[in-house]
Amino acid sequence: MAGGKMSARQKMINLMYLVFIAMLAMQMDKEVLSAFGYTNSKLVDGNTSTTEKNTLAYANLATKASEQPDKFGPLKVKADKIQQYSSEYFSYIADLKTKLIADIEDKNDYEIMDKTDWLDTYFFKGDKYTAEGQEFLDKRNAFRENMLNVLGTDSKFAPGIKNRFNTDEVVNSKTNLKVRFLNARYEGFPMVASLTNFTQIQTDIKNTESDIIADLLGGQLESEVSMTNYNGIVQLDKNAFYPGDQVNGSVVLGRYDPSLKPTRVVLNGKPYNNFKDGSVVLDLRAGSVGEKDIKGTIFFMENGEEVPVPFKSSYSVISKPNSAVVSADKMNVVYRGVQNPLTISIPGIPANKVKASAPGLKQVKGSSYSLSPRSGNSVTINVSGKLPDGKPINTPKTFRIKDIPAAMGSARGQFGVVRMPKASVANTPIGAGLPDFVFDLNLKVNSFKVKVPGQVTVIVNGNRFNAQAKKALSKARRGDVITVYDIKASIIGNSSYKLKKVIPVSIELSN
Repeated sequence: MAGGKMSARQKMINLMYLVFIAMLAMQMDKEVLSAFGYTNSKLVDGNTSTTEKNTLAYANLATKASEQPDKFGPLKVKADKIQQYSSEYFSYIADLKTKLIADIEDKNDYEIMDKTDWLDTYFFKGDKYTAEGQEFLDKRNAFRENMLNVLGTDSKFAPGIKNRFNTDEVVNSKTNLKVRFLNARYEGFPMVASLTNFTQIQTDIKNTESDIIADLLGGQLESEVSMTNYNGIVQLDKNAFYPGDQVNGSVVLGRYDPSLKPTRVVLNGKPYNNFKDGSVVLDLRAGSVGEKDIKGTIFFMENGEEVPVPFKSSYSVISKPNSAVVSADKMNVVYRGVQNPLTISIPGIPANKVKASAPGLKQVKGSSYSLSPRSGNSVTINVSGKLPDGKPINTPKTFRIKDIPAAMGSARGQFGVVRMPKASVANTPIGAGLPDFVFDLNLKVNSFKVKVPGQVTVIVNGNRFNAQAKKALSKARRGDVITVYDIKASIIGNSSYKLKKVIPVSIELSN
């Protein structure tokens, strides 16, 4: 159209053609601006709907956390942070949108929002960012990092959050050069395009928030119904059997959840308050012989209402044993000279209904007794009682009586041959003990004899060398063995019992 000589008419036609093309271009721009505006309106409507859904989810979680704090409390703490960060970032973008179109009289007239100067001036200053532009980047980065800190970098939502709210440089498809995020997304764009972009950010915030809250609730519910939370429970037709009885019952699945705590429990018609780890801990007395019922109702809070869960079971109280149960706590014999602890009981009969008698036997408390054997080689304990059905039972039990075994002399707490310096011997107390005896008895040495090689035997009263023994000891030489024998000892607290024998102890001089 521009080559060669043209007539005035041809020039006029060309001019009209250019005007026509310009008008088409202007019409296309208006349509594009309207399309952006239509998209923005749809996004705003969607955000309103998602906000309402999120509000209900938060309220539902808050209700569950108040009803079952151990189960849903930690989830609510996490959800509260998600809500806080999302609300703060959403409000920031909303304020930015308000500033962007503050001077537009008709906020819905998108066809006049074709200017780029407001955001270019607000975000950019030459080749640098304004304080507002840097703030926009900081807010976006902070929201992304806060969300990742709450969820964890290994969360399944982490990749989506990083992608939705990244601020990485953008590669220009025409020049293949990297452009800073803010320049690539907002510099030179019409106002309506930036407005729609901001609304899209709000949509990303709301959708991210919705996905996370739904997953928190859904994940907990999925965990609750997981088969790993179930245990097999054996239910027998009765809980007590005699030899030869047929054992009948069933095995069912029951879910155990230590964080699920009841609001209250009614047991056998009365309030009951013994709970632990999501369980009602039974602490009942069996009572008299016969079938006993355990029944009641556990109440839980669900969606603001108290939900009853009834339960019922039974057990049998059985007696009629044919012999007493007697056990010696220290062996199957009893020892003269000490208090031998015994447990005496008859199954099915309370301790206060059981009678036991024997020479030297006394009741300490309940089924606990103490026996101090007297003369002879054996003692018989007679145990009697009356069964709940009135039938008497009488069982004798005989125990052997033994004397306390021979004690052993000691020096420095050592038995047999003890090696020590000559200077230490004179001040070392002589002791006695029962290293292999089942009772812990404290013995006191009353006297002993000392034999130093080449010297006359010295008799010592007490448990330490006297002056005469020390004089004999002074003449001993290295390698000599000092013999301490004929040790006389008694039991502390029972001086009336005479120990049969105390084995000597030898002291070898090391220097």
